[in-house]
Amino acid sequence: MQASWYFDFVSPFAYLQLKQALAWRDRLDIAPVPIAFGAVLKHHGQLGPAEIPGKREFTYRFVLWQAERMGIPLRFPPAHPFNPLAALRLCVAAGSTWAAVEAIFDHFWREGKAGVVASDLAEVGRALGIADVATAIAEVEVKDVLRANTDAAIAAGVFGVPTLHVAGEMFWGNDATSMIEDWLADPHRFDTAEYRRIATLPFGVERRR
Repeated sequence: MQASWYFDFVSPFAYLQLKQALAWRDRLDIAPVPIAFGAVLKHHGQLGPAEIPGKREFTYRFVLWQAERMGIPLRFPPAHPFNPLAALRLCVAAGSTWAAVEAIFDHFWREGKAGVVASDLAEVGRALGIADVATAIAEVEVKDVLRANTDAAIAAGVFGVPTLHVAGEMFWGNDATSMIEDWLADPHRFDTAEYRRIATLPFGVERRR
């Protein structure tokens, strides 16, 4: 089955799910798709978890705790949230390969380095065969691919990262990893009367905005 794994380097939860996403390649024809999470949030009129006081602090603790439980090395970059556009465009310029995805995620979340401007990404760029990161990420074609990826993700119903989209199913967040494993073991796992009922559950009340 073909699948898309939507991600943004600004998301530590995408970093935490990455190793499992790599393992899913044994069962899925899965493509990594870099998208601009900020544009997705803007489309849905939402703030990111790191933009809400209280939730921000808890989220960072939760991320570190999850990494410790999963045995995944993790060090936060110097500042967060950060502007991920340069890193996303570098990934596109490198072909959006799994090797590029891993290298750039490790730059931010394993090594705890900055990556907001081209010079921050020079080392990882060289490792990916891109000697001039500034020129590569300024290419119109690169910017267009990232924009098209993001637009396609929104059109598909993506509202957060990481998201696995496969066979019409959408699984959001590192918390959904076990849910994905259940579905991979049994693609009819959520094809029951109760799951169908909650898919069209009516609103009981709606908040005014």
